[in-house]
Amino acid sequence: MNAWRTALLFLWLPPVGAALPAASAAAGEPAGRAVVASATVSMDQAVKMVEQRYRARVVKAETQKENGRTVYVLRLLNDSGKVWTVRVDASDGSVQ
Repeated sequence: MNAWRTALLFLWLPPVGAALPAASAAAGEPAGRAVVASATVSMDQAVKMVEQRYRARVVKAETQKENGRTVYVLRLLNDSGKVWTVRVDASDGSVQ
């Protein structure tokens, strides 16, 4: 009987835990956490997207705020040694 209760407990906990971050954001969490939650493109996704698009390797990645928006600043290096910087908007994934 205890194994059955434990299994039910584990099935019940994930939905409850998933609702907690949304509730805490609505309750006035610090703005930094709300910005991360609103980003639709993660840093890892931005790095993979840029590496594939430009056929280069990201050697440095930073997160910056520009005009209230989160932007990933990525420095790339290609096989011929060229180094350049691109910016990826975290909200929609557009490359600047």
